[in-house]
Amino acid sequence: MHSGLRRYASAPLYLVAVLGLFLVSACSSDTVGGPRTLSKGGATGRSWPAAPSLPPLADLELEVTPAGRAQIPTSATAMTEGVPVAILLPLSGPRGALGKAMLDAAQLAVFEVAGKNFILLPYDTKGTPEGAEEAAARALGRGAKLILGPLLADEVTKVAGQARISEVGVISFSNSRNVVGNGAYALGFAPDQQVEAIVDYAVSQGLSSFGVLAPSNGYGETVVEALYAASKQRGAVVTRVGYYDPAATDFSEQARALTDYDQRREALMRQMAELEGKTDDISKQSLERLQVLDTVGDPPFDAVLLPDAGQNLRTLSSLLSFYDVDQPNVRILGLRAWDETPEIAAEQSIQGAWFSAPPLSERKKFEDRFRAAYNYVPPRLASLAYDATALAAVLAQSPEATDFSAAALTDPNGFRGVDGIFRLLPDGTVERAYAIQEVTADGFNVIKPGVDSFQPPIN
Repeated sequence: MHSGLRRYASAPLYLVAVLGLFLVSACSSDTVGGPRTLSKGGATGRSWPAAPSLPPLADLELEVTPAGRAQIPTSATAMTEGVPVAILLPLSGPRGALGKAMLDAAQLAVFEVAGKNFILLPYDTKGTPEGAEEAAARALGRGAKLILGPLLADEVTKVAGQARISEVGVISFSNSRNVVGNGAYALGFAPDQQVEAIVDYAVSQGLSSFGVLAPSNGYGETVVEALYAASKQRGAVVTRVGYYDPAATDFSEQARALTDYDQRREALMRQMAELEGKTDDISKQSLERLQVLDTVGDPPFDAVLLPDAGQNLRTLSSLLSFYDVDQPNVRILGLRAWDETPEIAAEQSIQGAWFSAPPLSERKKFEDRFRAAYNYVPPRLASLAYDATALAAVLAQSPEATDFSAAALTDPNGFRGVDGIFRLLPDGTVERAYAIQEVTADGFNVIKPGVDSFQPPIN
């Protein structure tokens, strides 16, 4: 057993399962300088206290300590002796519920992972770029050594400039490539990597032509661009692209056009017309077979990507079936957002579909612990706040010294978190290991696990 794992061998099973962020290389020694072993901090033997109730932090600055309670700072000395890390979230405004849930996740990480010197400073962005700019100024004024958040790309732009002047890193919860670099990172789930993962698997299964029905917004455009790039790299082609208004309720026209339904229907009518009136047995049998069909001829793709989720996903998959595009002849493909769709397995038109997503097993454990602490189910993005806070807490208790440098944040071995392994890259993006799931009547089935290390295997 690797020495970095022995210290946990005799710990209670619950403690072993706690998702402190361990370096992925903790089970490998093939990296320059050998792996680092990171401690979870002083969570041993503690029970989770009553979930703290935090007000919107517009005027009151609170700190979250490893004891898991929100406290008013008692002295400047306490700040200088600890490691202050700011987290910027929309604790008020339209996204207030999401922001508060992400703060709950961050506090859970403090309790489970942080050492006694770690201080989490929450600030309310009010969900606006101006609010994020003000929150960043206050956090930097308090001496924050690292900023976690904010949530949206336009907020990150306001924060990153200030942080850069102060030489403080920013680990945002955005997934936009347009606001990263020079010390700012995007921890969110990048659509292009999800597309690459699902296209790679589909091509490995013999599929070579793709269609896509995407929402007519920035997300949809990013997905389509990524589909073109991923297909070209793997010798496949994109044959059909359709966009729709995600706020609409009727996508019939777009689905009908994408599937070439009218052309295939007309081909059926022509063949039936040619056979009608013929009296030989072969013609009669052929006509009988055609009369039970809606179309003839193959759809213009082997697989179709539906990157949307929720009711739009249900509607689109049903429309594809209505327009005579059925699995497994044409495979439906999806992305991470699918795992947010309630009761997706009950949709018969989606059963058999494949989608790329972070591994689900560790996130389910996180959700169980979160629900036990706060008595509600965390929203999907709460895991980002947990992982970012745990990463900061682990780096804050490194034996060498607190190190939030670019080299530490972008360790090539990466980290293991709620959503599997990930690593921040020097250009500010994040690389994740996505698994491929299949939708079945009983839920999701892993048909290709995500990789467990960023390092190449030892020969």
